[in-house]
Amino acid sequence: MLDLGIEKMALIGVVALIVIGPEKLPRVARTVGTLLGKAQRYVNDVKAEVNRSMELDELRKMKSTVEEAARDVEHSIHNEANAIEKSFKDTGDGGYTALSDVVPTFPEYKHPRKNWRLKQGATPQWYKSRNGVRTKALSGAARVARFRPHKIN
Repeated sequence: MLDLGIEKMALIGVVALIVIGPEKLPRVARTVGTLLGKAQRYVNDVKAEVNRSMELDELRKMKSTVEEAARDVEHSIHNEANAIEKSFKDTGDGGYTALSDVVPTFPEYKHPRKNWRLKQGATPQWYKSRNGVRTKALSGAARVARFRPHKIN
C-alpha cells in the first residue's frame, strides 16, 4: 500500500490547491471521495464473494463426507441384517413364530369419568376464584350498579 503520512497529505493538498484552484477544490475532493468509496465497496464485495465461494466449497466437501459416512452406515446395517437373517434360516425355525400366529392384545377400555354434556373451560374454577377472574357476564347496568358509591344517610 501507499505510505501516506501527514507531511505527504499536506503536500498533495497544497499542490491540488495550486493546480485546481480554491473554487473547484471542494467539488473535486467530494468526487474523489465518492470514487474512493465506490472502489472500496467494490473491493469489499469481491472479498465477500470469494469468501462465500470458499465456504460453499467447504460445505460441498462436508456434504460429500457426510453422504459417504451415511452410505457406509447403511451398508453395515444391511450386512448385519443379512447376517442375522441368514443365521435364523440356518437354525431352521429359529424359535420365532410367524406374524400371522400372534394375536394382538389391546388395553381394556376405561371410562374417563367425565360428564361430556357439561362444557368446562381450560382454566380451573379454583384458579379463577383465587385471582378474581370474572366467570359470569354482567350487563352494563349491573356493572354500573355494582361499582356505584353508596349514599350514607
